[in-house]
Amino acid sequence: MTTMIKVSDDLRDRLKEQAARDGLTLGAHLARLADAEDRRRRLESVREAVARTSPSGLEEYAAEAAEWERLELPHAS
Repeated sequence: MTTMIKVSDDLRDRLKEQAARDGLTLGAHLARLADAEDRRRRLESVREAVARTSPSGLEEYAAEAAEWERLELPHAS
């Protein structure tokens, strides 16, 4: 299914140029932009959660992560 969206001619031309540089259709380029925005928002949510975490919570997380790495990657250390 296709649909129309209203954007200025300048924006349409910018998006088409960006898509062409990467060998993508305009639809594929827009999907990639939407995916990037979803990822940006997820990472921002993680950053906010980490900022709200107490110092002792961060220490507990670091200790648990180190233990998982030790168990999963025994030859890496």
